[in-house]
Amino acid sequence: MSNSPKQHRLFATCAKGLEPLLFEELQQLGAEDVRQTMGGCWFQGDVQLAYRVCLWTRLANRVLLSLGDTFVKRVEDIPLAVAQTPWEDVFTAQHTFVVDFNGRSQAIRHTQFGAQLIKDGIVDRFRDAGLPRPNVAKEGADIRIHAHLHKDKLTWYLDFAGDSLHKRGYRQQQGSAPLKETLAAAIAIRSGVSTATDLVFDPFCGSGTLLLEAAMICLDRAPGLTRTEWGFQRWLGHQETVWQTLVNEAQQRFTEAQSEHPLRLIGHDLDARVLAIAEQNAIRLGIHDRCQWERRDAETMTAPALEAPAQHPHLICNPPYGERLGEEVETLLLYRRFGSQLREHFSGWQVSVLAGDDSLLKRLKLRSERKYKLFNGPIETTLALFDLTKEQLEFTKEQSTDIANRLRKNYHKLEKWSAKEGVNAWRLYDADLPDYNAAVDVYDDCLVIQEYAAPKDVPPAVAKERLWTLVDSLAQELPFAAENMTLKVRQRQTGKQQYEKQAPRGLTRIVHEYDALFEVNLSDYLDTGLFLDHRWARRELGKLSQNKAVLNLFAYTCSASVHAALGGAREVVSVDLSKTYLAWGQRNFKLNHLHGRQYQFIQADCLQWLKEQRPQQRFDVIFLDPPTFSNSKRMSDVLDTERDHVMLLKLAARLLNDNGVILFSTNKRRFKLDYEQLAAFQLVAEDLTERSIPVDFARNKGIHHLFKVRFSG
Repeated sequence: MSNSPKQHRLFATCAKGLEPLLFEELQQLGAEDVRQTMGGCWFQGDVQLAYRVCLWTRLANRVLLSLGDTFVKRVEDIPLAVAQTPWEDVFTAQHTFVVDFNGRSQAIRHTQFGAQLIKDGIVDRFRDAGLPRPNVAKEGADIRIHAHLHKDKLTWYLDFAGDSLHKRGYRQQQGSAPLKETLAAAIAIRSGVSTATDLVFDPFCGSGTLLLEAAMICLDRAPGLTRTEWGFQRWLGHQETVWQTLVNEAQQRFTEAQSEHPLRLIGHDLDARVLAIAEQNAIRLGIHDRCQWERRDAETMTAPALEAPAQHPHLICNPPYGERLGEEVETLLLYRRFGSQLREHFSGWQVSVLAGDDSLLKRLKLRSERKYKLFNGPIETTLALFDLTKEQLEFTKEQSTDIANRLRKNYHKLEKWSAKEGVNAWRLYDADLPDYNAAVDVYDDCLVIQEYAAPKDVPPAVAKERLWTLVDSLAQELPFAAENMTLKVRQRQTGKQQYEKQAPRGLTRIVHEYDALFEVNLSDYLDTGLFLDHRWARRELGKLSQNKAVLNLFAYTCSASVHAALGGAREVVSVDLSKTYLAWGQRNFKLNHLHGRQYQFIQADCLQWLKEQRPQQRFDVIFLDPPTFSNSKRMSDVLDTERDHVMLLKLAARLLNDNGVILFSTNKRRFKLDYEQLAAFQLVAEDLTERSIPVDFARNKGIHHLFKVRFSG
């Protein structure tokens, strides 16, 4: 009769993408019959091996000990099958337990229902054995049971570790975008960190997770050595002597490495708060004396100065991804400058960079040795490895100098023009070169880059690469700081999308246009609050407004109204559907020291408001700049300016004095004014479009159309 230890069937779970690494790790730990599958690896082993895996795995989230399985034909069969497991040998009735269930079938569509069925089977077993019923505890349960249903096969397990193994015990606080410990360990392993590594540097260290996981590899420290709570401690098969022997052995290995290993850890970050957290984490691991934490900027970093040169230095980092639109420019330029620092100062180093986007890695201008796909939670990332012990020539294929030359030429020409014109908000570039399909606007010391939707025959990756080449060129050629640049995607908008707010960033400025001042928000809305191409029309309105009553329909942020008021209008009425934009317009009036009852702000559907007004000669000048198309839910009608412009002009003319004028503008490209229909209502129109296009929009003749409409005769 064999006295060999009982063999168990176990499953170690891991994050997507880590399965091959976990497979190798389990084999190194002595597991038998290891089989890799999606989300983890199956393996065989005795209790001692299960303990060893819990203590030493750097990559697994959970170690599950299989207790039973069955093929499910009917839902009512599940509790019966589960009750066949001798649960009284797993835990006592005095222990609390909880069931986690995942998977679904036609009959089981909710995990809560599946967990209930498993729980019923467990409780039935205790009852049938004449034992008290154990209690369920959703929080802090003594025993955690996992059940998994896939293709009608149900398997149930004991969660051997009890809580996720990424919780090592050393990290009690963290930064705002922490890496899971298991992912950090995988990055270190893929980066080639080993017991031979003597220096690890992270210039974006945050709370230190990457450095500390790398340190545990270098110092032969078991990741579970700091944990005090384990699920198997309440398991009736637990062998405390075997477990303590493994813990003592792990502690001895760490102690020996501590006394012999020259490892140094250096972490930089701009946030002093997270550096303090990193120091506390290192203290809990007992390695704080090897750590040097400094508040430094990665864009200006140099290689750390050391008393003794390192033989195997590694730089490992997880720079910001720039998930919000407004941060993309800063992130792009960060990578470009970071790459320049690596090339200049880190010859002889192994470098690993985890990036949220391959196009960011291209900004480094370095050639990677290998790349791996990893998942930071739901975010797909790329880990790129660079061997800087080899000569790193910057890419021989230089980006086209055409875009840089065009930006430089435009800036020098238009900057002088804008100063002479008396404006500091103007268009610098408008898809001048076909490959770089964007507009760039200057607002004082800021740039707004508006990407146009790429043609269908241009792959998204190509379009993005071209856009970022444009941004790169802007940063290199023009005097604008990265934090003062913002990027927006400009596509055809409908309905409320026209006014949809972006992720708030609060990049605002006060700009001047001739003698008017305007508040612009460059980051938080699709539009900034000022349509630059209408500059001439606004000034023309001001010239027409002396001692006149002025109506501004679809007033937006009331920039045209401000020009009318500054032009000496005796009355200005601004009408718009948006409360937000009218409040913005009132701020613009205050900026220009315009106060008084002669300035009215009416929140209303302009079309409905016009229809409700009694015909009376109230206004001398009407400014009419409707959206090209609007189907806002708050509007009573759908507005299509191409179709409805005659009706709009007719309604507006009912409020116009005999000698009054309507300035009618539209951004509808290829717009055709219906002169014949206007004539039927005794209205004539003068086309002012050509003279109204400013110098900075000269390339884009179709940006808008402007007409002066008056009564005939």
